[in-house]
Amino acid sequence: MANSVFKMVELVGTSATSIEEAVSNALASRAAKENARWFQIVETRGAIKDGKVAEWQVTVKVGMKATE
Repeated sequence: MANSVFKMVELVGTSATSIEEAVSNALASRAAKENARWFQIVETRGAIKDGKVAEWQVTVKVGMKATE
């Protein structure tokens, strides 16, 4: 990948089930349409309801090759 240029976008995915599903939901939105190459989990949060985890929220940075 010598002399390649990449762009990076930040996405947030949510899931009531798991962190992994929250990441998958974020990537399924825009990243799949733009030929994403990699992702980095930046932040993980959760919502609490009745003393239990109600929702996961994950912020990811997604890298993709920039178009010419």
